[in-house]
Amino acid sequence: MTTNSNHDDVSADQPRHEQEKQTSTERVLTVFVDADACPVREEIYKVAFRHEVPVAIVANSYMRIPRHELVTITVVDDHMDAADDYIAEHAHELSVVVTADIPLADRCIKVGAIVLGTTGKPFTQDMIGNALATRALMADLRSGASGDNLGGPKAFTGADRSRFLSSLDEALNRLKRG
Repeated sequence: MTTNSNHDDVSADQPRHEQEKQTSTERVLTVFVDADACPVREEIYKVAFRHEVPVAIVANSYMRIPRHELVTITVVDDHMDAADDYIAEHAHELSVVVTADIPLADRCIKVGAIVLGTTGKPFTQDMIGNALATRALMADLRSGASGDNLGGPKAFTGADRSRFLSSLDEALNRLKRG
């Protein structure tokens, strides 16, 4: 795993911010982003900067991030769940985790993090069991299906983007109030 600078012109080998050094007494409000396929990174930056909350981008490969002291990137190994494992190990009760990955959402909910899907829909303890079961069922159906029309997620819309902005703002306000 490589932890990178918050500057988009720095190589992937230069460490800056070590999330691993946070202890339970040093936990701070942080937005963790499962970033490899995240369509709302710009929205996350916008809301986090307004709230002055750190953003931890976690990805399997280096990507450009804003030149801002609140944004860091951690590039993890390229094994299948490396980014998920990193986020799940570092999320805590003062975290907002942004992901479309249902198993990662489940892991983060269990440690007390607020978890938002990229469409702004929150993952909650009440609904995560059904979401995991639906995911497993759909995977089974897809594995037995043939042809080109195997489904997939709905197209991302402007309404999704707006709902996400509102949900993230609400989550950060809730955590700031305690």
